[in-house]
Amino acid sequence: MYIIAGLGNPGRQYEMTRHNIGFHTIDYIADQLHVKINKLKFKALYGETNIAGEKVLLVKPQTYMNLSGDSIGDFAEFYKLPPENIIIINDDVSLEAGRIRVRAKGSAGGHNGLKSIIYRLQSDEFPRVKIGVGAPEHEDYDLKDYVLGRFTREEIPILEKSIINAAGAVEEIIKNGSESAMNRFNSRQI
Repeated sequence: MYIIAGLGNPGRQYEMTRHNIGFHTIDYIADQLHVKINKLKFKALYGETNIAGEKVLLVKPQTYMNLSGDSIGDFAEFYKLPPENIIIINDDVSLEAGRIRVRAKGSAGGHNGLKSIIYRLQSDEFPRVKIGVGAPEHEDYDLKDYVLGRFTREEIPILEKSIINAAGAVEEIIKNGSESAMNRFNSRQI
């Protein structure tokens, strides 16, 4: 069994923001698999499906980004899942818009959602699919304002492709492991 959790913030004011690319990826996966994300449990909206013969929960924590670990930790404890069966999809400002990077484990890299999950799981050994949203052009631009800002019209087609690639990377992790997903998706250019 796997949990695939896309990180984001609940509420209309956060729709189509850079920080919610994880939510958008979960929505895309759910749409492709004809799954409704309409159940509520452990402070998250979720739906159930199967990928490559594995039971999978598609999860969108409703705790706000910085407390994502509260929801993910509750799911992990309830289903007795090891960290390696919890796949996190999140935005990454250190990657150019559209790039994705798969990691089998690692630090939070300054991402508060990942920090919360690492703290709650007491482990950083969970796979993650990072989706590049680029960085602000000016150094004095507030990073919080940037990630909570909406995508530009020019960014949307690029990010749609990255969501498709991220969904493919998640499936590859489940089918063949993180190493295979890294080999297939980390070098891709959008």
